[in-house]
Amino acid sequence: MAENKIFAGPRVRRIRNGLQLTQTAMAEALGISPSYLNLIERNQRPLTVQLLLKLASVYKVDLEELQGEAGSGLAQLREVFADPLLAGELPGDQELVEVAEAAPNVSGGIVKLYRAYREQASRLRDLAALLAGEGHMAALADTRLPMDEVREAFEARPNHFARIEEAAEALHASLSPGDDLSGAMKAWLRREHGLAVRTLPVHVMPTLRRRFDRHSMRLFISERLSPFDQLREIAIEVASIACHEAIAAELEQFRFTTAEARRIGRFELARYAAHALMMPYAAFLAAAQRMKYDVAVLAARFQVSYEQVANRLTMLQRAGAAGVPFFSWRSTAPATGCVAPERKDFPMPASAAAVPSSTSRLPLPCPASFSSTASRCLMVPNSSLSPAPSTVRRPPSTNGFGARRSSSAARQP
Repeated sequence: MAENKIFAGPRVRRIRNGLQLTQTAMAEALGISPSYLNLIERNQRPLTVQLLLKLASVYKVDLEELQGEAGSGLAQLREVFADPLLAGELPGDQELVEVAEAAPNVSGGIVKLYRAYREQASRLRDLAALLAGEGHMAALADTRLPMDEVREAFEARPNHFARIEEAAEALHASLSPGDDLSGAMKAWLRREHGLAVRTLPVHVMPTLRRRFDRHSMRLFISERLSPFDQLREIAIEVASIACHEAIAAELEQFRFTTAEARRIGRFELARYAAHALMMPYAAFLAAAQRMKYDVAVLAARFQVSYEQVANRLTMLQRAGAAGVPFFSWRSTAPATGCVAPERKDFPMPASAAAVPSSTSRLPLPCPASFSSTASRCLMVPNSSLSPAPSTVRRPPSTNGFGARRSSSAARQP
């Protein structure tokens, strides 16, 4: 049986530093050369059984400590880097292991800063909600997070990007996917850019949805995702590459003030482009009109999820070829990213605490003016979803994560 090699350089270094020993002194006590100890501490040589026993006898080291993994520190770092705010800075598992092992105090500091950021963001949202409830505008511009800037910018304009729609339609036509869009996109990535798509098990990607490895030129997708979400992740990657000029042109219109806001905005536009690629505008609009905006039927027709169709319905605003104007109502636990923008003339709560936490995200008919909105909008808690005739259609009860999906109102305004 092959022997499992133990690389524990950072832990050996911590033991030596804790004892205030030089490499020469420790090497002499262990009966090895200082250069060999240096290689061990840099994880370029494994610990042998003899060295493990020597460390245990000379320095009273617990062998379990040397053979164990980074433990809770690694799990906490994974939680931090799973935040969508860091979607473009995702390190691989090996990097996180190295940070957690080599610099446990640094990793602990990162976790503390992240938790402080989340707590501060929550307090700002609560304060804004309180001030809004009293009829005051919250003057929090100096402390506004990049994600808040992006959300407000998307909410302030119609949810339609003509350049992206045209580019996505042209791309879809060039792919000629037939009934296998996933296969066509994978073939395009392999043929045009040498990229392979691979699905990894949950234990390998416990928190990430997708990850691009530049060294191996592979796009990894988590099997935790439903087939529909896996399709969207691949479409985001394809759209980001093929429609980058259209995305960049639309992004420039927002004039975001920080690099982080631009990064988040670019990601949101890439997600928009993914929906446009999965459901090309002209074909989707024609099907929606023919099927009277039946969300469940549209989902089956385009082989996408109920929620993805609901998103797409808010985008049908092309000049001269518009569909029923929908907007999105989202009120769940505090959101971690932008989805479809809301109507700026409809009173949206600034904090999820202002509405029941069980409320679903709905696309609703867009009112001509706010004054007529109240009687024409529908908000349905998950617990009370029922198949009311041609108003609300119950989707399958859960998505790939076990959470209830969105419901939709498809009623003419």
